[in-house]
Amino acid sequence: MRILVTGGAGFIGSHLIDRLMEANQEVICLDNFFTGRKRNVLKWFNHPHFEIIRHDVTEPIRLEVDQIYHLACPASPVHYQYNPVKTIKTNVMGTLNMLGLAKRIKARFLLASTSEVYGDPDVHPQTEEYRGNVNPIGIRSCYDEGKRVAETLSFDYHRQNNVDIRVARIFNTYGPRMLEQDGRVVSNFVVQALKGIPLTVYGSGQQTRSFCYVSDLVTGLMKLMNGDCIGPVNLGNPDEYTVLELAQTIQKMVNPDTSIEYKPLPEDDPRQRQPDITRAQTELGWQPTIDLQDGLQRTINDFRARLEAASE
Repeated sequence: MRILVTGGAGFIGSHLIDRLMEANQEVICLDNFFTGRKRNVLKWFNHPHFEIIRHDVTEPIRLEVDQIYHLACPASPVHYQYNPVKTIKTNVMGTLNMLGLAKRIKARFLLASTSEVYGDPDVHPQTEEYRGNVNPIGIRSCYDEGKRVAETLSFDYHRQNNVDIRVARIFNTYGPRMLEQDGRVVSNFVVQALKGIPLTVYGSGQQTRSFCYVSDLVTGLMKLMNGDCIGPVNLGNPDEYTVLELAQTIQKMVNPDTSIEYKPLPEDDPRQRQPDITRAQTELGWQPTIDLQDGLQRTINDFRARLEAASE
């Protein structure tokens, strides 16, 4: 099959491309390189089944493909708040353009949505039926509401134009190739511990998150794309940890001598986040296999190698 991956040079996109290439598919990687990096897909550059196009999804593009994985959008607060208008344009116009393409060429379309559609949830753990608690005018809403609109568009194109859609709600994902300065807790703590500087915990550190290793997530995305379930489907690891527990785990694994430093909690930061993955288990036969300790070790090794290479 010919498969388009928007945001394909990014953290999750590049791992997805690796898996698609290994499965002998033809892959087109589309990226504007705002948070994507060429090094993430460098190994496929001379492969006859691989093509890379520098393109911004807010502009239309004409391609012939069988499947579209629509992952393009900065996903960490540091990046999506850098230019909030551009973020919501990416979510709304980018998704419109890709759905329009899918409609024209009759491709199956998968939207990478997010657990952020649940906002700061009043329901715990979050099922797909929960409609969320999002501040529409907050500093995170360019992403949260942007993704909610992207889901709306996907279902409207499905109902009105019979576009074959899939919607994944992705919870915190971590692993090799995360950007060093992306402001997410795992990358923050790992980089701080490796550099021997205090680990920054916002608020009391009692807010909870669930961390899914990237290879597990990619398996879930592919099962969703190639199955019959439209979604939305939560894809995440239901094991729940406080941010402080995560900091202490990484501290022990990397550098027990580093300290932990507390700073005020950012606006609209969710207090708790945990996926109910019953639908993924029953409809896709999917659940995560890599535990936090193992996944963190792989992530730490990757960051260590990159930091050493950079210092040389």
